[in-house]
Amino acid sequence: MKLGVISDIHGNRVALDAVLADMPPVDRLVCAGDVVGYNPWHADCVDEIREREIPTVQGNHDRAVAAGSAPHFNGMAQAGVEHAREQLSDDQIQWLRELPVERHVADGRVKVVHGHPDDPDHYTRPHEFGPDLLDDEDVLVMGHTHVQAHEVYDEGIVMNPGSVGQPRDGDPKAAYAVVDLEEMTVDERRVDYDTGAVIRAVEDEGLPRQIGFRLAQGR
Repeated sequence: MKLGVISDIHGNRVALDAVLADMPPVDRLVCAGDVVGYNPWHADCVDEIREREIPTVQGNHDRAVAAGSAPHFNGMAQAGVEHAREQLSDDQIQWLRELPVERHVADGRVKVVHGHPDDPDHYTRPHEFGPDLLDDEDVLVMGHTHVQAHEVYDEGIVMNPGSVGQPRDGDPKAAYAVVDLEEMTVDERRVDYDTGAVIRAVEDEGLPRQIGFRLAQGR
């Protein structure tokens, strides 16, 4: 069984379209949260995930938009939350509100969380990966850091597919991964997309310009 793994779309429809077009044949997709925030196309991204029935967990931006509160968010993140709440319907916000913080897929072999298995807001960076993060699952999928990485242990795989809509690992290409559950391998993948179109849309929507400019630098 092959899984396409995405995370941290953050309202970037252009990047999401590029990732879905580039995705090789897989048995199903999963998403490690933060469908909304930052970029302008929150509603489009929510609709795409819902229409494809992609199992998704709640990220911190998803939760902030659903709650209408973003404590400790910086100005860019706060602006994204406010923009999302203006754009999304009540039904879409309710969908975000009802997202679970943890999901198991592939007959329990894969656990999907946003930040950390014990703390959805913790940034679990690659140097913190270890077999101790695994419970009964074969693969643990995390998002939140926007940094693509994975490690394979005797006990299983710990991974982050990276960010579709706002990479922060120095590579501006949209990130995702494909997991082969038979071979127990991870194919980390990147795809080019039109960051200029996103930058223009950010400016047109009156969002902070840095939201767009940082995309071209992958940070």
